Amino acid sequence: MRCRNCWDHSSCELVSSRAEANIISPTNNAQQALSNASVTDFLLLEYLGDIGGRVAHTTFGRNAETGGAYIVELGANWVQGLVTPPDGPENPIWTLAKKHNITNSYSNYSSILTYNATGPSDYIDLLDTFEDGYSTYEQDAGSSLSDNIIDTSVRTAFSIADWKPGKNPQAQAIEWWQMDWEYAYPPEETSSIFASVNYNATFYQFSDENNFVFDPRGFNAFIKGEASTFLQPNDPRLLLNTIVDSITYSPDSVTVQTRNSTCYTARYAIVTFSVGVLQSSPSLVTFTPALPAWKTRAISTFAMGTYTKIFLQFPRDQVFWDTSTQFFLYADPTTRGYYPVFQSLDHPDFLPGSGILFVTVVHAQSYRVEAQSDQATKDEVLAVLRTMFGADNVPQPTAFMYPRWSLEPWAMGSYSNWPPGMTVKQHQNLRANVGRVWFAGEATSAEYFGFLQGAWEEGAGVGRAVAGCLQNSTAGNGTAGGGGRGGACDGGAFYDVLHGSSPEEDYAMENGWMVSSFQTNGYGD
Repeated sequence: MRCRNCWDHSSCELVSSRAEANIISPTNNAQQALSNASVTDFLLLEYLGDIGGRVAHTTFGRNAETGGAYIVELGANWVQGLVTPPDGPENPIWTLAKKHNITNSYSNYSSILTYNATGPSDYIDLLDTFEDGYSTYEQDAGSSLSDNIIDTSVRTAFSIADWKPGKNPQAQAIEWWQMDWEYAYPPEETSSIFASVNYNATFYQFSDENNFVFDPRGFNAFIKGEASTFLQPNDPRLLLNTIVDSITYSPDSVTVQTRNSTCYTARYAIVTFSVGVLQSSPSLVTFTPALPAWKTRAISTFAMGTYTKIFLQFPRDQVFWDTSTQFFLYADPTTRGYYPVFQSLDHPDFLPGSGILFVTVVHAQSYRVEAQSDQATKDEVLAVLRTMFGADNVPQPTAFMYPRWSLEPWAMGSYSNWPPGMTVKQHQNLRANVGRVWFAGEATSAEYFGFLQGAWEEGAGVGRAVAGCLQNSTAGNGTAGGGGRGGACDGGAFYDVLHGSSPEEDYAMENGWMVSSFQTNGYGD
């Protein structure tokens, strides 16, 4: 098969002796949905040498018991929201975690000690004050959604609810623990309505439990387990270490060109590039023709957060923290979100005797530490720990490591967030297909954005929809096959023009609009 429309390349390498594939996709659960619908003619293109994407782990430190290394998760680390007893609803990730015997344990957020610049300092009572304000905010957000009231930032909503941390470092730390740690963005940059939607859809629908995964196979073992139901060992349809450079689409097909100038042509493509990759400049992936304006506006409006876990291992006989406690919250006196939450893996419920502690930073602090050297970051983290636990009590770590998610060209961040003011129709433009190119991933989930269950549900939904397109086209019916992705197979529901809440007549004297902002008198000829 020769390449067609290969963007200034006269030809591509021979990639297949068979006819064109039905689907090109990098998403595992979309393939499962296709396979369940008896669609087997697909290719799965994966940038990395393993499947799972941002569900990624690595080896770290040394296990004194086995002589080998520990496995720690670089990305997704929790099953968030489990099941409402006795019979559901149940988070699909929890279902899969049980099915594949993923090792996990309950994260007890009440198991926490608090610190400030003087060392141990009990300010946990501020959590009750925060919860009072959050309850008011949550009710207001629900009313705003129901009554179509204009969206605000969470910061504005908190202020209305009388939660105002101001310059109080302890109150800022409590707020970070409750908000930034979840959304990877500060309240100023998070939608008040959709943050509440996002939280409620998971924790009120399933349960308020979060289970931390520490499986020696890695969290992605459940993804591999599911893949094994439709992929054979060394399956030629799974193409690892395959970097997509460009995608050309037409009314009849989609052609994908990879970094080595190999081309693959199919009837449909499902892309699961992160929002960060789609937003990249210069573009990491080129679309031909260029994506329409309604699509690029939606991509540019949504937000990609960065969540950075920094791991340290200390000698097991020099562990200086209370290993019966899970979390340690630090309130820096000058900088909000400066190495605020430490989590112990050396705990009876996780990896006892490991000597492993990790601290999380997000957003601006993530960008800062990811841009500096490991040594600079290690020095800063140790300085904080010595402030918290005493300068003489904290030794040098025997192992130190952290990922740099915002610099990974295949990720460009950790997970997405809904910014203030973005509407559900704008978000639909983010998830809508452009002809035969379909989009999926955690960011395209209107209610579970940022969550692993969002990625899973969206991939499965797109897989079912495209399977329906293939089956219906054979029957002469060009409509998608459900999965929350209704519409025509060559272009589903989207909104070409979205208007704001202020028509032209609102720009009048009674609203303080004194002169036209379109005047050019001051510019002369």
